Amino acid sequence: MFYYYKLNNKILFSSTYYPELTTIDVNEAYKTDDIIYYLNSFNPLKSRRSFCVSDPSLLFIKEEGIDLLQYGKNASVVQDWILSKINNRKVMSINTNYPNWTEALNYKLPQKWKVNLLALGDVGGTLLTGLRLLGGDCISEIGIYDRKEARLKRWEHEINQVMAPFENEFYPEVKIISKEQLFDCDMFIFCASRGVPPVGNEDKDVRMVQFEGNSEIISEYAKLARKYNFKGIFAVVTDPVDLLCKVVFLESNKNESGKLDFEGLSADQIRGYGLGVMNARAAYYAKKSPKTNHYIKEGRAFGPHGEGLVIADSIENYNEELSLYLTEKARTANLEVRKTGFKPYIAPALSSGTLSIINTIKGKWHYSATYMGGVYIGANNRLLSSGTEVERLNLPTSLFNRIKSSYKKLEDII
Repeated sequence: MFYYYKLNNKILFSSTYYPELTTIDVNEAYKTDDIIYYLNSFNPLKSRRSFCVSDPSLLFIKEEGIDLLQYGKNASVVQDWILSKINNRKVMSINTNYPNWTEALNYKLPQKWKVNLLALGDVGGTLLTGLRLLGGDCISEIGIYDRKEARLKRWEHEINQVMAPFENEFYPEVKIISKEQLFDCDMFIFCASRGVPPVGNEDKDVRMVQFEGNSEIISEYAKLARKYNFKGIFAVVTDPVDLLCKVVFLESNKNESGKLDFEGLSADQIRGYGLGVMNARAAYYAKKSPKTNHYIKEGRAFGPHGEGLVIADSIENYNEELSLYLTEKARTANLEVRKTGFKPYIAPALSSGTLSIINTIKGKWHYSATYMGGVYIGANNRLLSSGTEVERLNLPTSLFNRIKSSYKKLEDII
């Protein structure tokens, strides 16, 4: 049984009765062609403020977690008109335990996104180049900020001189912005880093070496996002993306006394971009053998960018041995580049960064880390007008156990 409500001319429904809301009859509810909103009341520390309801079982979950990756089974029966809304991705679930939950009712994707990028090092500069060349149809302009003024001026001069002659193609203009303007945008891209360990230091997980220093940097910008009441997407490209996303969530939601009040960024505003290159690396090695080249069309990547990565050679015909082989090749691919004497940043900046960010903006399927029950973990997903839709699959038990193990390791860190 559902209760139906109307708030700010939006149709809401829930299995829970909210006495403070104005109730309406179901006959009034089903007439709308717009998105409708399902209300839940989960612990904000373990859940998103809003997400896309992509199948009926998501209306009846008791909590969010890694089970979001599994296709829902034995869902309770819902009315045909609600099922139609779900199938057309016109149902958004909203967590009323977020103090600012009503803001989700006004959620609207921009037609063209204004993007601001922090830090123009190896990754940031390469990512910027990709956005300039490929983002003309979905990005209106790109703001850049770096603590080194000379670097800013260099990139503003050079990147705005990248274009083809005699064409009508639009290239987003790149503008220098101040630190105070960083969150005047639809997407803020964090590429700052305390420094990548130099070539030759491969005895430890490079991502974890970076975690402590980068946590300090990103905390500053998480607090700035709260200060400026940022409503857009906070995109983390710096490693380790999964863990740094959680830092952003926690730090942006602390008040002046250091207590969590969940009045900062909602969990679903934060996304980590690191898994795209792991998929690309798995594909690179998969193409080298007829035994594994089916990965390109049938495979999936899950988990973090580094230790804990899970590559599945195929979802429908999962082979554990081949999957473990591709996982190891993808996980250590950066070491192969380091053996050449160079830092591996080009593929991550473009595959995890540029291409995945553009697909996010366009509402296309891509790999990024989103929030699942207190953990940011990478998986195939897309951003729609009704919120984030995580791909739900009938995962083989052995594969799902691998993903759960990776999830638990991330959960234990932060």
